[in-house]
Amino acid sequence: MVSVDSQGFEPQMTEPKSVVLPLHHESVFVLVVQIYSFFHYLQEVFKFFLNLLYFLFTIIMLVDFKNLNDNPLPFKTEFEIKIKIFLEEWFSDNDTVKVQTSGSTGIPKIFDIEKSKMISSAEMTCNFLGLKEGNTALICLPVEYISGKMMIVRSIVRKLKLMIVDPSVKPLRELNGKINFCAMTPLQVENSMDKLFLIKNLIIGGAAVSESLRKAIFNNDLPDSNLIFETYGMSETLSHIALKQVFPEPEDYFTVFNEVKISKDDRGCLAIFAPALNDEVLQTNDLVEIRSGNQFRFLGRIDHVINSGGAKIFPEQLEALVKKRISNEVVFLGMEDDTLGQKLVLVIEGAKSQEIIKKIWEIPFEKKFHKPKEIIFVEKIPRTPNGKISRIELKKIL
Repeated sequence: MVSVDSQGFEPQMTEPKSVVLPLHHESVFVLVVQIYSFFHYLQEVFKFFLNLLYFLFTIIMLVDFKNLNDNPLPFKTEFEIKIKIFLEEWFSDNDTVKVQTSGSTGIPKIFDIEKSKMISSAEMTCNFLGLKEGNTALICLPVEYISGKMMIVRSIVRKLKLMIVDPSVKPLRELNGKINFCAMTPLQVENSMDKLFLIKNLIIGGAAVSESLRKAIFNNDLPDSNLIFETYGMSETLSHIALKQVFPEPEDYFTVFNEVKISKDDRGCLAIFAPALNDEVLQTNDLVEIRSGNQFRFLGRIDHVINSGGAKIFPEQLEALVKKRISNEVVFLGMEDDTLGQKLVLVIEGAKSQEIIKKIWEIPFEKKFHKPKEIIFVEKIPRTPNGKISRIELKKIL
């Protein structure tokens, strides 16, 4: 040990002082250290074998609808049991099944849907994608909603082999083999980039595919034989009635199935006539631009339109523009304002960032009034149970 006096004289060597424990204290201390090390070692061994067992015995349940009655199905998890209950309902003598709406545009509702119309919807999708008997599909969407129910019905109608995976943000985590068909939400796709190459036909629904997600898909080096589509539909149309290719050839317009006719009402909102799915013309609140009679571009929901100082603003279009610059989830809202009626507010998910704010101000908005009057950061943007953004709940927390 070296010591230096305050006058800067030559350092002198001094012997370090050591603490001498009594013999019995020293022995106890050594023993405690050894016991701690032993238990820490056992803990690591336990973790290793636990992960090994999880790897060896995690099996994705497979239901072969071509040979459904040949073997009893061991439904175990809560999600698998929900599928079993739906299958019992489907194969019952009733002509209808109950479906719950997502609640993204209002209060969730439960209503009855004819099985024959669900079969028609399933045939439209299977025919469009060229699915064949014996192909493999994967369900990872809640079976309470039409999206999950229709994955099962498509498998029944086309006699597919259906893999059952509990809904989560990473549904492909245990998938190791290639499959022919899967339906996922944008959030699930975002968290499954390393496994997308395993899916030959992927449809994305529940929310719009953001610009950042499109870029991520194209930067993923997928083979051109893989097809990825964005869907347009709702509970009332029994899942989707139109598809728009995202990869490999990105499209700007949705193309409706052959059995579906579309038009616009006086407000410019989409009207859907699909007698195989619904006996009545379904009038939506979705503002669209129609091309060639069977294609349309979604502009935004009329009930989301913001009226600021007499100017109509379509928030979905502004959100798409902003998402080209930042990866955060964003929502434009019209908040009550004494002068403008509604002022344009941009809500960004995540921690406040001056870098993000700078990027927003640098965006070349088409109109001056498209620039937000205020930017608000929130930790989490509210979503419905199936992943859709809830603008109603978001307004409540601001």
